[in-house]
Formats: sequence, structure tokens, C-alpha cells
Amino acid sequence: MSTTSTEVIRTDLPGRLDRLPWSRFHWRIVIGLGTVWVLDGLEVTIVGAVSSRLTEPGSGIVLNSADIGVAAATYVAGACLGALYFGQLTDRIGRKKLFMATLAIYLLATVLTAFAWTPWYFFLCRFFTGAGIGGEYSAINSAVDELIPARNRGRVDLAINGSFWVGSAIGSLAALLLLDQSLFPPNIGWRLAFGLGFLIGLGILLVRRQVPESPRWLMLHGRVAEAERIVDDIEREMTTQTGAPLPPPSYEITLRVRGAVRYRELVKIAFQRYPNRATLGLALFIGQAFLYNAVVFDLGTLLSGFFGVGSSSVPYFLVLFAAANFLGPLLLGRLFDTVGRVPMISSTYLGSAALVAVLGVLLRNGALTTGTFMALLGAAFFLASAGASSAYLTVSEVFPMEIRGLAIALFYAVGTAVGGITGPLLFGNMIHSGDARLVALGFFVGAAAMGLGGVAELVLGVRAEGKSLENIATPLTAEESDADRPGADRARRATRDTADPTANGHATRPAVRAGPTRQSREPVGLGPGSAFYSPGQIGTAGTVSRWAAASEDALDHEIEVLSRCLERHGPMRRAVLAGFLQAQFWGPGRFTVALRYAVEEGRVTRLSSGSYGPSETGGGRAPSDRPKPRSAPPVT
Repeated sequence: MSTTSTEVIRTDLPGRLDRLPWSRFHWRIVIGLGTVWVLDGLEVTIVGAVSSRLTEPGSGIVLNSADIGVAAATYVAGACLGALYFGQLTDRIGRKKLFMATLAIYLLATVLTAFAWTPWYFFLCRFFTGAGIGGEYSAINSAVDELIPARNRGRVDLAINGSFWVGSAIGSLAALLLLDQSLFPPNIGWRLAFGLGFLIGLGILLVRRQVPESPRWLMLHGRVAEAERIVDDIEREMTTQTGAPLPPPSYEITLRVRGAVRYRELVKIAFQRYPNRATLGLALFIGQAFLYNAVVFDLGTLLSGFFGVGSSSVPYFLVLFAAANFLGPLLLGRLFDTVGRVPMISSTYLGSAALVAVLGVLLRNGALTTGTFMALLGAAFFLASAGASSAYLTVSEVFPMEIRGLAIALFYAVGTAVGGITGPLLFGNMIHSGDARLVALGFFVGAAAMGLGGVAELVLGVRAEGKSLENIATPLTAEESDADRPGADRARRATRDTADPTANGHATRPAVRAGPTRQSREPVGLGPGSAFYSPGQIGTAGTVSRWAAASEDALDHEIEVLSRCLERHGPMRRAVLAGFLQAQFWGPGRFTVALRYAVEEGRVTRLSSGSYGPSETGGGRAPSDRPKPRSAPPVT
């Protein structure tokens, strides 16, 4: 329900979106929007996989290893400028219009790349391909974070960002066939590789037509009726799927309708109001952009030039590299919502920095074989991939909704311009020199950049796990509308002590009115026909619970539901228990995590492989006795 008065809106739309159970609607968001990373991974890897072929006689284009670095830097430059240009438009004219337009630009540019005959034309096409992908970043990350429930946001974001490596693997596997000279001439195979991106992008475009505009963006621009209609449709779809009523939203927000924010105002807001968060965003983006763009764009020429790997064999190694990178966010992603953002982001950045530094030392000393090089590189990027994905998650979470698209664009563009353009250029020329000591120096620089990002997270990181976006960073218009209320100054002074220090007292003043407390809500249903459990019932009522990790509350609630269900209905097979509780609506992987913790804490007993029963001790540890934050339980 929303009410408006003189362009001031009071609405529960964000609360309604955050309390939704996981459903087919959210999978459409993941497939239709998140797959942009598949395209980016495909583009980057295609160049890496075919780079050796492009430098060979008979390829149909004359390029050397240094030119491959220039092409990579041109692609990244296009992505930076595309992000800046389209980033302002995504906050001005809407998320959906932009993510449709930028995908169309990508499709056109990648097809034109396949017809390249001279370096300048190849560089130009790579620039516009990058511009389309860069424009996608701000529109897609904004829309995904605004549509995915808070309790699932970290894991889903990291999995989506990690899908870059699905595209990378597709590109590598396709290159195995397309670079096979027994199947395709050397001047044809690499051209067909770029056509593959067009086919995948065309399929994504069809899915995207079913994705709605972000209700959060609509309400901010005064289109409340349209936002209400979209959320009503989503809720009807979900109640049809679940067969049960949705829990009430846990909070409301009051804000003022506002026009677009310009880059000058964004920079002022970011660096004057949120200097710590702005510094954090730059450190995370620069670190991952330098290391990733340097290594990924030049990995093919590195393997060929220093380890004697033939151009037709390079894709095999790129598949292994992509697998390590994809598994990082996939396996570590849930820990960003349970252990927490700060410990996980800092450990992945610092851990990968240490491994890359070791790699540089061994390369300098000539102590690496192809196998040991790939093993160390895979281990380093297993961690680095999860860390790099969290950079996008961090920036999209910690700034107000009015500037979310602009903030993503700005920090991506600045961070990537510093790290992503210099990395490939520097690394490409070092590889071209043939001097292992210079290449080792490049690895040392990459390790230092990642290390600085890890230290910045330790010092300046924000605990955003499980929190509503509006509670992580209060909307600017909510502050403006609150300032009009009598006694607003007293209210701000009263809440100053609970402000998040990383926001310098600005962004964490509650922008919402909390709904019913957990204790006052209706009992949780434990079977078909009753009100099914949704983790979205966990609210933000009260200062303490608002700033505690809401994901801990959701996990405690899930464990309680499992325990009570088995006590009431007796032992069950795992699949039966999941179906009985309608766990598919909890969110990806949440049932498995809750069940593991329930067993570890003695709330549930594992009877045999796949069967579970009630606690043998009558309840296990109380929530207050549990260590916080949790570490990952052993896999059983």
C-alpha cells in the first residue's frame, strides 16, 4: 500500500519485495538479467583463446601480441565509457529501457567484429562491444539488487557475477572446435567464434522481454500506481505457486519524488557524505580490475610464449581456468550471507594476493611447469573470483537508490580505467618482451593491488548481509522528506549513536518504519494448507535487530522451523522434509545450509543417509549460545 501527498510517498513496496518467497519470477530475473556476465566472459575469453591464432600468418588480419593487449585495453575503455554514459541514463529513464538497449548494442558490435580485416577496425568493434557490456553493468546490477530479496542478495549476486566464467568456458570449448584447422580454415574459425556471442545474446534478449521495470525505481520517480501494479502481479503469481498467503511486509518507507542526479552531484554525495564507502569501492574495483584484465586477456599469449602451449591447445587450459573461477563464487557465495561481507571479502582479496605473489616468485626463479603454473593460478583465482564478484555487490548495496546506477557506473569506470586498461597494456608488453622477470613483476603489481583491496575492506567494510537496501543506505529523498517533519532534528540526534561509522552518520539513520516484531507475528505453518514459512518474515524492527545481521535471524528461524516440524511429525527423508516445508521458496541453497547447521547445533538428528529426526537432547543449543558469526559447518 502506498500513499502520496505533495510528491511525498509513503510506501511498503520495498518491504513487500524483500519478504517474497523465492519463485519462478526470481529465476527469470537471474536468467534474463544475470546472464550478461556470460556474454562478458564469452567476449573476454574468445579474444584470449583466439589471440594466438590472430598473431599467426594466414589469420586474415595482421596483429602481434602487443596488439592483443591494445585490443583488450580498447574493449575495457569502451566498457568504462559505456558504463558512464548509460549509467546516468539508467537512473534517469529506467532500468528496463537501458538493459534492452545496451544488449542490442552488444549484439550489433560483436557481429561486426567477425568481419574485421585490419587492426583499426578490430579495435573499433571491440570498443563498441565493450560499451554495450559496460552499459549493462549499471542497469543490470541495479535491477537485480532491487528485485532480489535481501536475505538472498549476497549469494545470488555472487553466483550471477561468477557466471562470467560460464561464458568463459563456453568460449574456450567453442574455440577448441573453431580453431581446429581440419574443420575450419585459420582465417574463418576465429570469426565464427564472435558469432557465437550474437546467438547467446539473442536468446537472452527474448527472456528479458518478460522482466518488469524495477518497482523501486518507479516509486522514486512518482510512478507509484505502476509500481504497485507490478508488485501486485508478482504477488498473485507467487500465491498461486505456493497456495498460501504471503506474510505482511515488515517495514514502510517515506520519500520524496526526485529528478535525476548528475555526475557532479554524485561525486559530491559519494566523497563528502560517504568518503569511506567511496574509498572502499575504488580500492575493490581497482584491485580486481588490474589482476583480472591483465591475466585473462593475455593468458593465451602467456601460455604460448613461456610454456610452449600451441594455439590449438590454449582453450583446454582456459576451460580449467574458467572452472576454478566459476567454483569460487558458487561454493563460497553463501558464506557472504552467513559469515558476513567483511570477513569474506577481505579474506578472498588477501588470500588471492598471497597466492599470486607466490606465483610471481616461482615464475621469476624458473621453477614452474605448465601444470604447477595452472594449479597455482587456479587456486589464486578461485579466491579472487569470489572477491571480484563482491566488488560489484558492495557498490550496488552501499549507496542510496537515487544514485545506485550512477554509483555502479562511476566506480566501475574509474576503477577499471585505472586497473583494467593499464593491466592488459602493461602485461601485454611484458609478455611481448619475453623476459620472465618482467612478467613476474606484473604478477607482483597485481598481488599488491588485490592486497590493498583486502586491507580496505578490513578497515572500511560495511556489514550489509541480510539487510534491506534502504537500511544499508537511507534514500536521499527519505532524508529530505523526513527533514520536513516536526521534530526531525531531535529524531536524527536520537539515532546518531546507532549510525554506521562507515557512512559518517548519514546513511544508516532508519529510513523505514518497522512492521510487526518477530515475536508478535503469526505462528509459522509446518505443512500443506497452513501459512508456509518465508524467511522474508524476518523484519528490521528495533535498533538492535536492525543493525544485527538479519541473515542470522533468518537462519535461526529456518533452523527452528526444521526442528519443530520433525518434533511434530517425526523422522522424514530429506526430500520429503523439503517438500513438506515448501523449501523451494526459501531461496537457492537455504534449505541445505539450514539443515546442516541444525544438525551441527543438535536441533536435528541425522538418522541415516538422507533421513532426519528430532533432536535427541530436546532442543540443542539456544540461539544465544551459538557462536556469531558462524563459520561454515562441515559438509555431511
